[in-house]
Amino acid sequence: MNQTSSLPVSKLLLFFIPLGLSASLVTFSHIIINGTLARAEKPEVIIASYVIAMSLFGITERLGVLLRHTCSALVRDRVSFKAMSMVGLYVLIGLMIISTTIAYSPIGRWVFTELFGADPAMVSQIVDVYQILIVVTFFSAIRCLFQGVIILNRQTKWLTIGMVLRLIVMYLLSLYFIDSGTITASSGAYIFLAGMMVESLVSYLEGRILVKKMKEKDVNHAITTKKQVFRFYNPLIWSSLIIVMVGPFINAFLGKTSEIELAIASYALALSITQLILSFFTYVHQIVLTFYKENPKKVIQFSLLIGFIPSFILALFCFTSLGPWFLEHVLGANERLVTASMQCLRIFLLMTLVFPCIDFCNGLLLIRDQTKLMLLTQATNLIITFLVLLITASFFPFWNGVIGALAQSVGMLGELFVLLFVVLRGRINLLSKRQAKQSQSAGM
Repeated sequence: MNQTSSLPVSKLLLFFIPLGLSASLVTFSHIIINGTLARAEKPEVIIASYVIAMSLFGITERLGVLLRHTCSALVRDRVSFKAMSMVGLYVLIGLMIISTTIAYSPIGRWVFTELFGADPAMVSQIVDVYQILIVVTFFSAIRCLFQGVIILNRQTKWLTIGMVLRLIVMYLLSLYFIDSGTITASSGAYIFLAGMMVESLVSYLEGRILVKKMKEKDVNHAITTKKQVFRFYNPLIWSSLIIVMVGPFINAFLGKTSEIELAIASYALALSITQLILSFFTYVHQIVLTFYKENPKKVIQFSLLIGFIPSFILALFCFTSLGPWFLEHVLGANERLVTASMQCLRIFLLMTLVFPCIDFCNGLLLIRDQTKLMLLTQATNLIITFLVLLITASFFPFWNGVIGALAQSVGMLGELFVLLFVVLRGRINLLSKRQAKQSQSAGM
């Protein structure tokens, strides 16, 4: 039987497209919120307050999002789901304690003023927003846990359905705030919370149905205890905390450029476009987790096929009139900012080439239960990013936003080289073990 014919491309597309759509639609949820807050009496202060609170929320929520990867990698029966659920409960309790401590103690004011550089006059609004986002953290963690089950069972259409319903609810609530005329920074948090509650409910209802259909115990599956789940999950936490430092490092060094405002703005605009293009392709690791054992050759072929699409799209922005037109007429950038942003976008072409490869290799590490190695690969990314920032900001400060784009892209390239070394070494070791077993069997 021809192995490649056993996994049709249509099956991979039906799995992948809903995942990509759900990831891309997240962008629209932020557009809805920012569009609502922009209609406030003092939009600059209100949007800034919301964004600063969201910056901290993004760090804590990331630990909850990792439950999705862990669940889809480790859960195969109800016994393993029970162990996964207990780990999810511990993670959620930990996140709630940390978030509540920040929101309802003087620690929060110190974090927002000293670490995030917020104006003391804005801190009260920021704290109000963050107190609402604590509840968002709760629903987000539940959502991700059950989305892991949904992805595992290849019912990815429910992620898109949940996201569409989320956007509808958010849009309707935004209309209410606009009509009422009382828009505050907390309005954005309430819109976000309402949408997350709906998406979480959809994921929970479908996820519970799928869990009930699972076997009580799969004899071929070894995951049965919380300890096994934590051994897989803990390295993901630390690697995420490492990689989350890339953004602050870049922002800090952009403050040392010749034209600080232009550098930060051009880098931010170029990054937002790049991330929008890449968002559809952030689930390559889930293809590996779901299908690699079934048909590795077809998964590699499919990943290569879709891996070049982000670079092709970004190339259209960089080398045609589409990019300048989008920056000027959609994002409202002036001529000087358009020129600087286009320079950053051309550098980010490297990132779009590298990212799908990194995501594929990370999928292999997840499926091999080698999450500890992600600490090494992402630490490499952070170190190289820092070194490139240090050198370019010291000797070429007139490069402005290009410094950030170059550092981030080269850092990811360094991460990819280490990943390829680790993955290939693991494959060689696996083949050696198989050959050794075959030799032992032949000698018996």
